[in-house]
Amino acid sequence: MVWIQALAVVSFILVHLFAGKLRFLDGIPRSRWLSFAGGIAVAYVFLHVFPELAEAQELIGEASNLATFIEHHAYLIAVVGLAVFYGLERSVKTAQRQQGQAPDGGGGETTTGMPIFYLHITSFAIYNALIGYLLVHREEQDIQGLFFYSVAMGLHFLVNDFGLRQDHKETYRRIGRWILAGAVAVGWLVGLNTAISQAAVAVLFAFLAGGVILNVLKEELPDERQSRFLPFAIGTLVYAIILLLL
Repeated sequence: MVWIQALAVVSFILVHLFAGKLRFLDGIPRSRWLSFAGGIAVAYVFLHVFPELAEAQELIGEASNLATFIEHHAYLIAVVGLAVFYGLERSVKTAQRQQGQAPDGGGGETTTGMPIFYLHITSFAIYNALIGYLLVHREEQDIQGLFFYSVAMGLHFLVNDFGLRQDHKETYRRIGRWILAGAVAVGWLVGLNTAISQAAVAVLFAFLAGGVILNVLKEELPDERQSRFLPFAIGTLVYAIILLLL
């Protein structure tokens, strides 16, 4: 299983290092392939991760002293994940407005300033490390589960990479993509050498679920992106059918 996980890590790294060379993904209206990839990631979260949160809720409740105070820990953590990445997105857009640049404006360097760039990249590095870590500590430890997780997260990385290149331009190409590629490997290596409880795995998956939903929708919804609904819907439907059948 470890060598299969290693292949997934290598594929994640390659996405970050070479996604910028896929020029057919650039431009307005938004590439149908990016919308299709986003739909797959969302389908994975809603049909594979969220159903497991009901079972995970019991594990978290048993391990938490707050069980009598907060009824739905797992779902609360998913909301926290969504809120954290929403806050990061707002900080980026605010920085862009303060510099007098449109979110998708031109220019060679970052459109946000270096402090916001490092905040953004550090947050996504932690996010990537979490995804790498969960390659090892997932609910399902079979090859099929690993495959579906890897496909969904690999395509999600493609969507994230596109958005980060739009926000940070040349600075992301020179610095950011290397940090994010390395973060996946670091997370995986930490996962290989640590063991955590099922409740902790459930917490991490819940946080990841909220982050995936926000990071997909923030790329699809802005009017200036002119996103394509049909490819997004097809991606969601196709992956949903595969997951339900298998």
